[in-house]
Amino acid sequence: MADAFESRIDIFLRMRPIEKNLASYEVDHDDGRVNWVVPRQAATGMVNHQRERYSFTFTGILDTDCKQDLVFETVARKVVLGALDGFNGTIFAYGQTGSGKTYTITGGTERYVDRGIIPRAISLIYSELANRSDNCFSIHFSYMEIYNETGYDLLNPDHETKSLEDLPKVVLLEDDDTRIHLRNLSAHLAMNEEEALNLLFMGDTNRMISSTPMNMASSRSHCIFTACIEARKTGEDVVRKSKLHLVDLAGSERVSKTGVDGQILREAKYINLSLHFLEQVIIALQEKSQGKSRTHIPYRNSMMTSVLRDSIGGNCRTVMIANVSIAQEQLEETISTCRFAQRVAMVSNQVMLNEEVDPNIVIKRLKQEVKDLKAEVMFLRGEDVDRGPLTDGEIAMVKNQVNAYVYDLSPEASFNCGGNMLHIRAAFQAFKELATAGVAAKRCSNLQGNGAHMEMSGGSPLHETIQNLNRQLQQRENEINILVSFIRKREAGITRANAWTQVDSIQLSGRTDSRDSGFTLDENKALLRKKYGEAKLLGEGANKAREMINGLKVKIEKRRVERAMEDLVHGKTSILHVDVEEENLILQIENEKKTYKDGFSKLRDLKREIEHLHLILEQSRSKVQASFLSITLFELN
Repeated sequence: MADAFESRIDIFLRMRPIEKNLASYEVDHDDGRVNWVVPRQAATGMVNHQRERYSFTFTGILDTDCKQDLVFETVARKVVLGALDGFNGTIFAYGQTGSGKTYTITGGTERYVDRGIIPRAISLIYSELANRSDNCFSIHFSYMEIYNETGYDLLNPDHETKSLEDLPKVVLLEDDDTRIHLRNLSAHLAMNEEEALNLLFMGDTNRMISSTPMNMASSRSHCIFTACIEARKTGEDVVRKSKLHLVDLAGSERVSKTGVDGQILREAKYINLSLHFLEQVIIALQEKSQGKSRTHIPYRNSMMTSVLRDSIGGNCRTVMIANVSIAQEQLEETISTCRFAQRVAMVSNQVMLNEEVDPNIVIKRLKQEVKDLKAEVMFLRGEDVDRGPLTDGEIAMVKNQVNAYVYDLSPEASFNCGGNMLHIRAAFQAFKELATAGVAAKRCSNLQGNGAHMEMSGGSPLHETIQNLNRQLQQRENEINILVSFIRKREAGITRANAWTQVDSIQLSGRTDSRDSGFTLDENKALLRKKYGEAKLLGEGANKAREMINGLKVKIEKRRVERAMEDLVHGKTSILHVDVEEENLILQIENEKKTYKDGFSKLRDLKREIEHLHLILEQSRSKVQASFLSITLFELN
């Protein structure tokens, strides 16, 4: 295939900054090289012949001062844009607990600039869609957590989450063509950036609630956020389907160094086992690329490697971020992470464009071609030329076809008015009536475009949207008020002068219509102001609920850290004991989550009503303008 190419997995090193007890290292950004220095006296039980320098080469190095926006531009932009073009993409973060994996993939929740790769990827996807008007896109999102080798759906809307067991379990299935299917993993269509970010927020909230005191979300489970992208180019039968995986792996530290037991030990064993199988897959692929007789790649050994089969050694553009700590006491784990990254860099993927002919589109197009040819033959034979005018039912049918064609934004939209001149003339008349009625379709498109660029991370996006709509409303009100004022002054002058005794019934009707239009405008403006007030209250309520949820998350994390510290101090495990304070915090999150969901749903419905009122005002404004022009021309004559 011309669009297939071989691509090695890119590896980037990201260093988490610390303030004290730094390890000794050297960075060469031009060559992508880092040298770790291990002081000989720091080694236990070794006096001489100890290796003191460890050198590793990466695709790029993201130093301690590298900000989130630069990380995204360097690591993720190319992969995300490739997914929109039809190429599978995967970005995964690997490293020990506390090295910054979750911060890199998801980001911080307190500051807008701390957004991670996932929210920035969502923003880039929808901003790109606005620039690719020649394609029709549909994007579905899913969010899965793998804990102790069991998958859980974080986005299932039919479950209230109070513990991990409340989440639907995902079952891994494989068909005859070795393709992986995930049963019970829901996929949600997001029409704009706001809806996609809302899915991410709800998934992260469920992930936080479902974690146990010892199952910190950032370290005790793997999480995979997936965007399934489908693109159809206007006028073509080909559809492009791609998947973008954004993966936050669990901590890679060895169990022997953690000194844990009980449930924590069980979790750590599952994590290490899945990461061990990931390493086995990497080694097998490395040996295969070196020409060794390696035929079996152990993808099936774990759920994570099965899900990421295409991402590692398959049809996918893949990027690995090796997250490391620069603390001296963590230097051994840091070097281990770098070694793993070097093995990953040896793996090659065969990347190809995922496109196929959609048989449904082909069948629909061929049926339409047959219908068009039959109509053309009928027209050329002159059939039905001598018949009388179209009936009211036939005219209504043509108008319905015209309306359906104009307002259908899909690339498969087609129009066929019939096989004779009577139908063709009726279609032209229907198009003319639509054109003179205004630009309602364009207005809808503009409003949807504004909604697509709403941000949910940082600030108050709902408040900004309401302010923008208020400014648009004020501008329309000013225009309408000026026109209505002119019309009423003209009518008052006509009445006082009593000079127009010869006005015919049509002109009198025009003035009456203008007065009625003015009353209708006032009524619609009052209703629109009321809707804006409701939207403002709903937006403030939803934002407040979101802030409350984030604050409660911080409290839960703090409480879990306190319990973990108490266990370490007293040498016991409290995981089996119910913590009343934490349960109360989780219950508060559930209440706030319900408030947020209800507010978001109501706000979405209210937005549709506001858009409809805008269209009505636009049409009323056109009528007022027409009345104003007709009265002005009448006075001039």
